[in-house]
Amino acid sequence: MPPQIDLSAIPIVDHHAHALTKAVQIASLVQYQGYFSESPDPIIKARYVPDSIMWLWAIRELAGYLDCEPTAEAVFAARNARPIQELANGMWTDQNSVVLMIDYGFRSAENYTPEELRATFNQRVEMILRLETFAQDLILQHSTFSRMLDAFVAGVEGARAAGHIALKSIIAYRTGLDIAWTSRDDAVRAFGQVKDQADREGHIRLASKPLCDFLVLTALDIANRQEMPIQFHTGFGDTDVDMLKANPLHMRPLLQSDRFRKVPFVLLHAAYPYIRELGYLAAMYPNVYMDLSLAIPFITTQIPTLIHEALGLTPLTKVLYSSDAFSIPEIFWLANRWGRAGLEQVLSEIVQAGALTEAQAQWAGEQILSANARRVYQLA
Repeated sequence: MPPQIDLSAIPIVDHHAHALTKAVQIASLVQYQGYFSESPDPIIKARYVPDSIMWLWAIRELAGYLDCEPTAEAVFAARNARPIQELANGMWTDQNSVVLMIDYGFRSAENYTPEELRATFNQRVEMILRLETFAQDLILQHSTFSRMLDAFVAGVEGARAAGHIALKSIIAYRTGLDIAWTSRDDAVRAFGQVKDQADREGHIRLASKPLCDFLVLTALDIANRQEMPIQFHTGFGDTDVDMLKANPLHMRPLLQSDRFRKVPFVLLHAAYPYIRELGYLAAMYPNVYMDLSLAIPFITTQIPTLIHEALGLTPLTKVLYSSDAFSIPEIFWLANRWGRAGLEQVLSEIVQAGALTEAQAQWAGEQILSANARRVYQLA
């Protein structure tokens, strides 16, 4: 019988997550189902989520926690009967989560602010600055490229002083990870087109490749001077991501250039399904780190397989657990529960194979769940 590695005493430092929604209750079961899929399609949410392992397994797990019948209707009623503070705090305590690092640029209008999270819930909350959302606001505010860029540089340079622990880019969603060296002149021309559209429509979704590339490269130069971590979305996500351009191997020219060696690159979501490619980058470049979120919890029964592939090549001090959970406490709880259990299973199997001792496996679990994030983000 393989040794049973127990990581329950290790606190989780959730280094990449999103804020909870302020909604007191969720209006319908169909709306509730929508949180259990990455698809924005209403047909997927209403018709197909109930047929997914993510949903079927989650309902049984949540029924056990909420002490109700293992049906969707019973779980929905039980969770709506609890105040959000009680539900969230209980679920974080149950899974020994202690720190949340919040990318607050996702659905920000309907969510708790970082300050409200700190005042309401039992987690230490740190902030992450989402670059593309920040840039969008500045494009709306400023009439010229020079003024917008000055404000962008000032905001990124002052991010740490303003309380941000890291930067985050979703350029994979917008124009892809094949980030090209871009001149200021090209960025100025792109800004003119984007600004005209923003003025006409009153809002903007920044998806101009020259402008996105230029701004991310500008932020990377600042991050390199400050040795500030930057997270990049890689791999799967919503349907607006071009998966072919979300392969982290597209970032190799940036890493190979030696221009950003002081930037800790935290590549998110295990780059699923490009986990081997991400493992290669983390093994080859000293400043590249692998995150396991989003794949955990959404690939459900394949979580141990994912972790095996991550640990096979990547140094154990370069793998970071997070939930990438959002909106409702249940996603945090499921990710933390399944992620910890998957890591325990994999480390037990590695010990049984003779590759690690039990003491080394316990140490590895501590690094992945907590210590690596504390080190990368310089948490006191």
